[in-house]
Order: sequence, then C-alpha cells, then structure tokens
Amino acid sequence: MTEMSRAVKGPNMEGAIARWYAKNTASNLDGFRKEAVALAARLQAGAAVLEVAPGPGYLAVELAKRGHFRISAVDYSHSFIAICRENAKAAGVDIDFRQGDAAKLPFPDSRFDFIFCRAAFKNFGDPVGAIREMHRVLKPGGTALIEDMRKDASNEAIAREVSGMKMGWLMALTTRRILRGLRKRAYTRDDYTRMIAQTPFVTGDIQSNGIGFAATLSRLSP
Repeated sequence: MTEMSRAVKGPNMEGAIARWYAKNTASNLDGFRKEAVALAARLQAGAAVLEVAPGPGYLAVELAKRGHFRISAVDYSHSFIAICRENAKAAGVDIDFRQGDAAKLPFPDSRFDFIFCRAAFKNFGDPVGAIREMHRVLKPGGTALIEDMRKDASNEAIAREVSGMKMGWLMALTTRRILRGLRKRAYTRDDYTRMIAQTPFVTGDIQSNGIGFAATLSRLSP
C-alpha cells in the first residue's frame, strides 16, 4: 500500500487531474462566494481559521476577501497546494497553504478558532483520525464544520444540485456522473455518529443539507 492510498481514497489528485478539477469547480464560484459570506458571518475579526482539504482553494480565498481572518489550509495534493497559492496571489490575499495529511495536521495543539472541511471528508483514508486531529488543533471553545455528501442522496437530488451550479450541459453531465461515483465513498448519518463517538468530540450536531450533511463539532472549554 502506498503513502497516497493510506492518506486518501480515490484517484491521485496531482498534475493534469488536479488542473482539470480546478477548472471544473471554478464554474461554481458563485457558490463559493455565498458560502464564504455565511462562514464570515459566524467568525470574529482576527479569528484563526483552518480549511482541511481546500482543493483549488476557492473557498479559502473567498473567505479571506471578506474579513480580517488568519487563514491556513492543508491539502494532501502538492498540485492543489500550488494551485491554491496561485489563486491566492491572483486575488491579493494572504493564506498559509501547506501540504499535509488530514490525519496528521502540521500544526500545534489549540491553534484554531474555527475549522471547516467541505466536500472532501469522504476521501480521507483515516476519517476518525482526521476528526481527532481537528479536535487537537482547535482551541477550547472552538468549532469544526464538516460538510459532505451523504450516501443516501438520490440521483434526482444530485441532478437538482448540479442544476443549481449553472454549468454548461456537458460539464453538468460530467459532474452528475462524478457525484454519483463519489456517493459510493460517502457516509450515512449513523456512520458520522459512530466516527465522532470515537473522538474527544464524543457527539456533534448533524443536519441534512441538500445532498449532504453538515456536522458541527465543538471542543468544550476546560
């Protein structure tokens, strides 16, 4: 088993595949902007924020435009980190992008006020380890937000989700097929509950959201 297969599931997101993914997801910039606005509204000025698995970094960049936050991001893909840095430089924002494993975050304990992970959790080779690491690097009183597909999302729900992304017909067709494939690696609500129970978070608030779940985890203050 290779290091990549231990850290992540699915294809090796490097080189041409990473560039293709970045181009594909750029068609949903309006969605990233809306989510960045929602995230910024829950953060205090100066908050230390971590995105786990940012992909091309569009959401982190949009968040950086919307407030004075100290933003870091970690992705296992060297290509994604290079793309993230290019996008941040083009946008004129300062973000600390690092290559690393979600289950071995390259940060000290109690570093961040808020952590978010969008549409990537199902790809982690060690999902429980990733949740434990989120707890470790959160400050007491901090919050982590995991958003991803759920395994019971129907084909019809996926089609509606893609329709809202305003893609061309060919890209929409490709995206629907990709999401149906990714659904095989997704988790159910019960899966999330069991995984969270194996970590210091113990419990979390899990809400259905479109074709996925939003799991909110809080590190208790001492």
